[in-house]
Amino acid sequence: MNVAALLKAKGSRVVTTRRESSIQTLLRRMALERIGALIVTGPGDERIVGIISERDIVRGLAEHGAAVLNMRVSDLMTHTVKTCAPHDSMKHVMTVMTRGRIRHLPVVDGSGLCGIVSIGDVVKYRLEEMELEVNVLRDACMVGRVALAS
Repeated sequence: MNVAALLKAKGSRVVTTRRESSIQTLLRRMALERIGALIVTGPGDERIVGIISERDIVRGLAEHGAAVLNMRVSDLMTHTVKTCAPHDSMKHVMTVMTRGRIRHLPVVDGSGLCGIVSIGDVVKYRLEEMELEVNVLRDACMVGRVALAS
């Protein structure tokens, strides 16, 4: 399976924010959307300029305390964003996420941002893949037993 197939199944909606938004506004949006990260886009376009996650906010709280609520997204966001492409395999995505300790990976194609893959999406994919493998092995075992009994 590749990223494009995953996005086709889950959808390609991506929640974005601007770098000038306050952390307080961002937190309300994250709670409302029930998500752990937002892509930060440039003014007037959908070009990725960063990503901000729950981890970034926790680090900000540890360093700045309650004052973090009045800070801007640009003060806490991760500026260097790793991405993947629709044609990338899920194995590649798992490797990038594991090595980089990344929980959210924006999907970018020639026209820009086209989706996001979360660690939850990867776990769901892997569980479904393992379930399919178990079912295939179970069926093969049953066929072998029937053949031996005949």
